[in-house]
Amino acid sequence: MTFSLTQLIEARQANQYSLHTRFISPQMARVQEIIGFDKLYTRGEGAYLWDADGNRYLDLLAGFSVFNLGRGHPVIKKAMQEALMLERPNLVKMDCPLLAGLLAEELVKRMPPGLEAIFFANSGADAVDTALKFARYATKRPRIVFLDHAFHGLTLGTLSINGGEAFRKGFEPLIPGAAMVAMNDLDALEKELRKGDVAAFIVEPIQGKGVYIPEDDYLPEEQRLCRKYGTLFICDEVQVGMGRAGKFLCCEHWNLEPDMVTLAKSLGGGYVPVSAVIMRREINNKVFGHLKRAQVHSTTFGQNEMGMAAGLATLYVMDEEKIIERSATVGAKLLARLAALKDHHEMIADVRGKGLIIGIEFRPPSALGLRAAWTAIEAAEKGLFTQLVVMSLMRDHRMLTQVGGPGVNIVKLLPPLIIGDEEVDAIVKAFDTIMHETKNLKGRVWATSGELIKQAMSS
Repeated sequence: MTFSLTQLIEARQANQYSLHTRFISPQMARVQEIIGFDKLYTRGEGAYLWDADGNRYLDLLAGFSVFNLGRGHPVIKKAMQEALMLERPNLVKMDCPLLAGLLAEELVKRMPPGLEAIFFANSGADAVDTALKFARYATKRPRIVFLDHAFHGLTLGTLSINGGEAFRKGFEPLIPGAAMVAMNDLDALEKELRKGDVAAFIVEPIQGKGVYIPEDDYLPEEQRLCRKYGTLFICDEVQVGMGRAGKFLCCEHWNLEPDMVTLAKSLGGGYVPVSAVIMRREINNKVFGHLKRAQVHSTTFGQNEMGMAAGLATLYVMDEEKIIERSATVGAKLLARLAALKDHHEMIADVRGKGLIIGIEFRPPSALGLRAAWTAIEAAEKGLFTQLVVMSLMRDHRMLTQVGGPGVNIVKLLPPLIIGDEEVDAIVKAFDTIMHETKNLKGRVWATSGELIKQAMSS
């Protein structure tokens, strides 16, 4: 009897959610059921997913920006097949793999001045942990400063610099020496840096949770303050890099020159987990300062052949298909058309973003009946109105989206960077239709509010 993955999937597809309920996360399975997301997806291609009944869904999450090039890109798929067929000596460990060197070379070409050394890891959190560790060693300082609402990962180290209380609650005490400041508050940042013991200040140029964008002069000024007080400046580009914001690195919008950059997610082309820390040579030299420290920091699957091949193919596709230019152009069009909906729908408070990371924020309506409904659902749990919008997008328009973070009324859009006019038209039409429907308390959008309130109150 031979092993057949195809036959296994066919035989057990219907058990997908029961298996998760039994062995992995019953709460996650239950959430999917409550909000109508318990689909049996069987195929993904480009910007779309298909379920077992043949229904097509526009994927506006893109695996949280893993699928910037869409699902199953043929060039990356071919590179994965080649890597398997070549039977190269993978993970020898006591060597210096060729593909890792080639990928490092290609990444350095795309970096701001001064970033010349690379460490390859696996996930975004892994890369951020590495950057924090290197910053503390290179500076001989203990503390890290981060922003309110920041999201850098959920490992113990990255959770210590997570600005979301919902993620931190119950896991304290976290790693000591981290201080949180508010975005755009330069005085608060300088107060921390002036103490002289801050190894690094880490920032997402655009915050993934909530799609919060700093004031125009904030990032350049915080970089200046870091230089003034000898603090390393880290740009976390795990979600907003790789073309997501209409530049290869989001920090390019402000002409920043950070000391370290973290990349992950779409670097693996949607096939293999790959992350990287790109840093100044002097930081790398301090960490790996002499022969006895050559392996002072490592990770088992770093520099693996499949990951490096995926990264090389991804960068090739981005250049050949002008993905960054496409992200900027299509993103500007989508942003403008969504922003225009504010003139017709008072509940749309703000539409913001760069490239194809876009946040749509909602506010209470003025009509008394609608405002009472808003107040009731928000009293049960803040952000539940937006969950109604997310559920409507799935149920009525077959679009996969997500509330932009805990306790906020923001929908975040992270579509694959390959979308075009067809998808832009569909997205704008869906939001316009849903916002019209929200004006009718007996309509489809509000129909499930009672069940959501019940579930929120019972949790």
